[in-house]
Amino acid sequence: MSNSTIDTTPVPPALRRWFVVHCVADWLFAVPLFFAPEAFLGALGWTVVDPATSRAVAAALVGIGTQSFLDRGAGVEVYRTMLSLKVLWSATACLGLAWTALGGGPPMAWGLFAIFLAFHALWVHYAWQLRRRPLG
Repeated sequence: MSNSTIDTTPVPPALRRWFVVHCVADWLFAVPLFFAPEAFLGALGWTVVDPATSRAVAAALVGIGTQSFLDRGAGVEVYRTMLSLKVLWSATACLGLAWTALGGGPPMAWGLFAIFLAFHALWVHYAWQLRRRPLG
């Protein structure tokens, strides 16, 4: 591969830190969701909990969070790909949580919506920032 095709765009150090923060946040939510879904979601106000679905969500959080940590030192192309995944994941999570809250779900659905919305705004910001940077 010649130097003219290698993307030398720097990854902002703050984005690298956010990937680590995201890993920690995902794991903090995933562990109780995986090992005690009824108790954890019950404490958040859910009255009906499907343990299989809860554990599948926990697995997604572990996968995305862990990959964020593993990729924290990667180049810009990996970050662009991971940001695409994070934008899609957070957007659909926002839609699902808002739908749940509007449909009579527990008030904490709005809290989770707010968390996902904040991460979504962060990921969109950095995805946009990395797209606007010229290739090296």
